[in-house]
Amino acid sequence: MNEILEQSLLYDFYGELLNDHQKEIYEQFVLEDLSLGEIAKEAGISRQGVHDLIRRCSQTLRGYEEKLHLVAKFMSIKDKVARMNELLEDDGRKSRQELVEGIRRISDEIIEEL
Repeated sequence: MNEILEQSLLYDFYGELLNDHQKEIYEQFVLEDLSLGEIAKEAGISRQGVHDLIRRCSQTLRGYEEKLHLVAKFMSIKDKVARMNELLEDDGRKSRQELVEGIRRISDEIIEEL
């Protein structure tokens, strides 16, 4: 997974656990794609201060993921739903019973993950 996507997902899942100042700076960097200099000027802090804050936020969000694994579970379930969709789009090569069994098997995997 690329760095920007990972940062966005981590923020989506755990961003509310950051304080307001951290959220504002992190959003500007990751979601709004502002430069460190632009953020520093707007926030009235040094460029190095912005860099350090973003680095600490990233470490904090990764720490939450290491403990809770919500992003990993989400990605796994997303893949399983894609597999279900592939089964359904199989152009009629599978019988209804095979489809039901395949979907049931994948849905059981999802339930086990939760």
